[in-house]
Amino acid sequence: MSRKVIIMGAAGRDFHVFNCCYRDKRDVEVVAFTATQIPHIEDRRYPAALAGALYPDGIAIVPEEELDELLKGNEIDEVVFAYSDITLDYIETRRKRVESHGVAFSLFDVDASMLRSTKPVIAVTAVRTGCGKSQVSRRITDILKQLGKKTVAIRHPMPYGDLAKQAVQRFATYRDLERHDCTIEEREEYEPHINNGVIVYSGADYAAILDEAEEEADVIVWDGGNNDTPFYKPDLWITVTDPHRAGHELEYFPGTVNFERADVIIISKTGYADEANITAIENNANRLNPDAMILRRPSPLHVPDPSAIADKRVLVIEDGPTTTHGGMPFGAGVLAATENHASELVDPRPWAVGEIAETFEEYPDIGDLLPAMGYGEVQIRDLEETINAVECDLVLVATPIDLTRLIDIEKPTMRIGYSLPAADGSLTEAIKRAIQGTRVV
Repeated sequence: MSRKVIIMGAAGRDFHVFNCCYRDKRDVEVVAFTATQIPHIEDRRYPAALAGALYPDGIAIVPEEELDELLKGNEIDEVVFAYSDITLDYIETRRKRVESHGVAFSLFDVDASMLRSTKPVIAVTAVRTGCGKSQVSRRITDILKQLGKKTVAIRHPMPYGDLAKQAVQRFATYRDLERHDCTIEEREEYEPHINNGVIVYSGADYAAILDEAEEEADVIVWDGGNNDTPFYKPDLWITVTDPHRAGHELEYFPGTVNFERADVIIISKTGYADEANITAIENNANRLNPDAMILRRPSPLHVPDPSAIADKRVLVIEDGPTTTHGGMPFGAGVLAATENHASELVDPRPWAVGEIAETFEEYPDIGDLLPAMGYGEVQIRDLEETINAVECDLVLVATPIDLTRLIDIEKPTMRIGYSLPAADGSLTEAIKRAIQGTRVV
């Protein structure tokens, strides 16, 4: 008889684990995926077109809240935990919950779910969401272009729509974003690469994605999501840390894996961080990953007109996932407002409507900022209505995309962001060694 398995996930890593470890295996039956973290991803099915011949009706995706009910009635043998950016204590509560039903509990297999490429792979990961992976990925693609290498970025999955249609997605132009009905969260990751002249792949079937990407790339850049581990075996494994959240490199899964296995550890945002926090991360790295190269990087802010912020009542819009389940109390927008003497950070909660109001209820510790949530048209319109209702003088948009492409903001706006400038050449040398087939250390 086949073992019955449930995969706990959040519409991404869970599907990849299934594809790598369970699809087409007759000795295992995946009864269901559970879903959490992301709105509107439950109560659908992983389609038969992706699940394979053993699942002609696909596989159910149900809310994680229904896990106990699933465990009671289906004679489940094992629950596999397959999502990211959660505390080790959080995992233990799920372990106890599962084992109380007499069912085995395990974490996804990191190595079994890393596919091998015929091309060099540079992986960019982090210890938490919001550490600054995107700026690092863009800097890496710039370096590779300078080295004469054609680069394709493969982005961690964000399959929020029709999964069968999203099996393999290629983004080279803004029109591709529209054609695939991308959410704000997807656009935040794809658009900066497109602006930089880099083709981006994403989707749900990462073996098929890799086959296509290898046809047009000299080097693959794995652009990770949350603090997940790479889907491809890296020739150079880079992990980004955040000195504003020092210690999280020891406390959040699977960021701890990224921290312990990285070839290069980048401490980002050092220009705005306490030296004690930077040193704490360095000490943890030296203790847990002594062979890693450690690089400090300042991540300077880009503020087009600092004088326009002074003495203004400012609404700050920050990256959604970073300030919700990422738990980051501020980002580039808040830093820009405070550094440039805004008179007030306007709390948007009194004006929040619909799903934006629900987001504040779910994450009550969000500070005086507005997370740019946009997991669908309804949420995007709620975001637009909330922004336009807030009484303020200026809107600081600290998201990686130009929100005005998607919503009509009726107030003066300014875009704020981080960058990763060229430094001492250490990162370039590490990349050269990786693409030449030699290890960085």
